[in-house]
Amino acid sequence: MAIWWAGSVMVIGCTRWTWKRCTYIGSDCSETWPNATMEEFEPIPRICHVILAVYDPDPDRPKYSPPNHYRLNRNDAVKRVTYEETEGHSPPYIIYIDHEYREIVLAIPGLNLVRKSHYKILLDNKLGNGGFRLNPDYLIKRVTYEQTQGNAPPYIIYVDHDHSEIVLAIRGLNLAKESDYKLLLNNRIGMQMFDGGYVHHGLLKSAIWLLNEESETLKRIWEENGRSYKMVFAGHSLGSGVASLLTVIVVNHRDRLGGIPRNLVRCYAVAPARCMSLNLAVKYADVIYSVVLQDDFLPRTATPLEDIFKSIFCLPCLLFLVCLRDTFIPEGRKLRDPRRLYAPGRMYHIVERKFCRCGRYPPEVRTAIPVEGRFEHIVLSCNATSDHAIIWIERESEKALQRLKEDSTETITSAPKVQKFERLHTIEKEHKDALERAVSLNIPHAASLGEEAESPGQNSVDQSQDVGDEETNAQKTSTRNSDARTNWNELVQRLFERNESGRLLLKSQVPETL
Repeated sequence: MAIWWAGSVMVIGCTRWTWKRCTYIGSDCSETWPNATMEEFEPIPRICHVILAVYDPDPDRPKYSPPNHYRLNRNDAVKRVTYEETEGHSPPYIIYIDHEYREIVLAIPGLNLVRKSHYKILLDNKLGNGGFRLNPDYLIKRVTYEQTQGNAPPYIIYVDHDHSEIVLAIRGLNLAKESDYKLLLNNRIGMQMFDGGYVHHGLLKSAIWLLNEESETLKRIWEENGRSYKMVFAGHSLGSGVASLLTVIVVNHRDRLGGIPRNLVRCYAVAPARCMSLNLAVKYADVIYSVVLQDDFLPRTATPLEDIFKSIFCLPCLLFLVCLRDTFIPEGRKLRDPRRLYAPGRMYHIVERKFCRCGRYPPEVRTAIPVEGRFEHIVLSCNATSDHAIIWIERESEKALQRLKEDSTETITSAPKVQKFERLHTIEKEHKDALERAVSLNIPHAASLGEEAESPGQNSVDQSQDVGDEETNAQKTSTRNSDARTNWNELVQRLFERNESGRLLLKSQVPETL
């Protein structure tokens, strides 16, 4: 009888756990967060467009359609002609009657690279004008994998004169590039300490290399535009980690970019990677903004990035095992682990699906600077990987922005300038409260806003935390004084060496056993 009762209790317990896990949805992570305002969310779709441009080899002919593309009414399509029907004489086309605008439209798509008969004829007309709202004339620099030599993912530098921004956008992981895997594998739990916390070693080295390569270019552009433009670092997935750590370095070494004020530095981490410890994630929430779409798996799992992408082809299995493991780890233990990495900064969560509902709903955006429950639960969802795609994040963020604009016009109760000032005050208060909350929870190395202001690391002296040699860093990090400082040039000498042509190259890679 006792065995029967014990078995029954176990079955009930397992059933309850399974039910809670299977009914946990992405929107539960932010159900208590307030909604974002139109003014603070407005840059995010635009930044997504710029990040998407990194994926396009030719900005004049982008391969993605505009986010607010026109939607046809199927009932008004008079005729649709396929490749088989044209017999290679023309691309497929449709004839469409637009009753709303009193137009008869004949629409023809661009080049299909699979169709050999059309390849040469349509080579210069891959797509029509449109695509991103990105002016090719403002594209200052495009850097490819060959030019970075594996030190960083590809990136672009773009000057948005319409919004007074200088944007450095970094692409995400490319599964076909070995250099991206090497960057991810160059890490180990507790290996790299920086600025009083822990960070991903490989991403930090990539960020340092990127700053050394482009600091003079960014400084020149900023000074040529009146020293008033915002400096925006943006990235997706792998690139978000590099952009976030690059922002941390720039904020502490603003003289590298001509003494740019902290309030002119911004980072947008789209589908963010866990790249820094909790104290740093909260500390830099005033300059780093992370954007998460519903069930995205990457910000939610503390499993090292290298393990995630080594298991990318069996990701559902990995997510289930991580979900099972994290269930039995107390929340307090997670918070007290200084080596545990988190998604950085203020979080913007785009929610578009509901429990036991089919289809997508008009997206809403929630925002907060969470200390506890910072996307700590894996969501067992068929959308966990698709929500990580930059194209979906860009589309849903555009929809969310349009909805915010509509709501703001309907609920205006005070002058726009007054509303903006009040929101800025609220954002500052939320950051201060988050810092104090981190201190009250005894988060390792956490400091309140007042303590940060008094820290010697915030002065104008060009200083940085000692990251040490690669071979000894992993062994000495646990005992190194978090206040140890070193000169920037010494930091660069420790991590890089110059070849015969004078280019900076990473020193020997971490052994494969890491």
